[in-house]
Amino acid sequence: MELATAAVASTAGAHRYLRRFSSPNYSSLPSSSSSSFARQFSALSASASTSRAQRRRLPVASAAVELREASSQGGDSVRVTETLQPGSSVKFSVEVPPSICQECYETTLQEYAKRFKIPGFRPKKAVPEDILLNYVGPKHVQDATVEAILRHTLPQALASVEDRALEDSVRILTKFEDMANSFSLDTVFRYDVAVDVAPEVRWLSEDKYKNLKVVVEIDEIVDAEKAAEKELKRRHKALGLLRIVADRGLQVGDLVVLDIFAESISSDGSKGEKIPSAESKGFHLDTEENNNLVPGFLGSLIGFRPGETRSFPLQFPESFEQDSLQGVRAQFTVVCKELFYRELPELDDSLAGKLLPGCTTMDQVQERILQRCKEVEKTAIEQATDNAILDQLGKLVEVDVPRALFQEQGQQLYGAKLLQLQAERKLDKDQIASLSSQKAVQEYLESERENINRIIKQMLAVGEIFKAEDLQYSTEQLVKEVENSIEEFKRYNQDYDEGNIKQQVQDVLEAAKVLEWLKENCTIEYIKR
Repeated sequence: MELATAAVASTAGAHRYLRRFSSPNYSSLPSSSSSSFARQFSALSASASTSRAQRRRLPVASAAVELREASSQGGDSVRVTETLQPGSSVKFSVEVPPSICQECYETTLQEYAKRFKIPGFRPKKAVPEDILLNYVGPKHVQDATVEAILRHTLPQALASVEDRALEDSVRILTKFEDMANSFSLDTVFRYDVAVDVAPEVRWLSEDKYKNLKVVVEIDEIVDAEKAAEKELKRRHKALGLLRIVADRGLQVGDLVVLDIFAESISSDGSKGEKIPSAESKGFHLDTEENNNLVPGFLGSLIGFRPGETRSFPLQFPESFEQDSLQGVRAQFTVVCKELFYRELPELDDSLAGKLLPGCTTMDQVQERILQRCKEVEKTAIEQATDNAILDQLGKLVEVDVPRALFQEQGQQLYGAKLLQLQAERKLDKDQIASLSSQKAVQEYLESERENINRIIKQMLAVGEIFKAEDLQYSTEQLVKEVENSIEEFKRYNQDYDEGNIKQQVQDVLEAAKVLEWLKENCTIEYIKR
């Protein structure tokens, strides 16, 4: 299985929560100044409600579900109340007794006494508390004490979810400023903190994924026989010469150059605004390839002659690929600029080498084209089958998607999209930089929210099946695919983290194994679209 980096990024990470996450490393938090720490917690507090109102709320309990006490060095206990929140999040309301606050305060003073040289006092000489406070500043000491309390108590507060917390999802809900302003050595210190946890996958059927029935719709264009016939015709047409039509109007088989103008038609029949996306000047239309035209457009042009202008109303179908035009009634005005017909050479063995290099007979040409089309057909059917199975799995589970998991998966999808555009040379470095901005990423996440959540549900279901059926993949596969993925990043001079790539490849290999298992153990029906 050859894995492109884009494919890895777009499907990976959905069940990375299976890794064990320890509590955050709060020992790295600053203690000498509160400014950066306060800004950090201000940002965390602000992000606590980000997209929560927009997230689909599932029927989870909102009442406190657990009340526990975490003892500190055998002394008084930190009181923690856990509350389940939407989005597979847990809120912890923490109450720190005055004795622990006093302990953190004294530790903070000791650290300041070691760090600063106080005039009139020899190193390691005890400095009276009031002198130290005046030298450092009461506000700095207070803020540093609050930081010390958080470092000391957060691991205890989050201990109950240590093995299922999602990476980088811890956020302080109480503003640092509020904590500092309410701080007192004589009263209980309170704050709220939340963390996203591994979501529960709830199967909507008692059979779960067993006895799965999947309907796969196959486009007619995938049919190898028809595709081979079209490809041969396309190659034959490419060898023809264009001749100007002088004595008749347009007929099917011609190539015509058009100027197309379009205006919407309002409900009262009057003309509305122009439709720029439906307009084009110098548009080359091959009348034998009209699958993407609005129904009735080509029929309205039969008999069209150069220099002639025609105007006619049409309606875009509800299934039109451009959402904004679906069902829209429009008045088209079309000008015929040039009209050509093709003068085709006779289709015989003399053309074989031109139609397909290396061939000497038409039989060889047709056989090789058909073989290639069969390979394409096989790949397309396999992909359609995989998509149909994943789509069905997503409908069989219900998941309260955590914010952290949504952000991670969405950013991976967006990164894969940018990497693909860069690989196709559709974007330069400046455009890539612009599209990589935080604003651009967030706009993508919001516009693709439904799709991202759907992918997460699918991959979480895949993870459940992989475990339940005890599926395995080889170490050799993993090593090979990691190397291939790293090569992709190097090829386009992209930064990468080998650990993340390995995890993403593991996710993709698991998905491949699950899809393979499901194909062997479910009922699949193929129908032509």
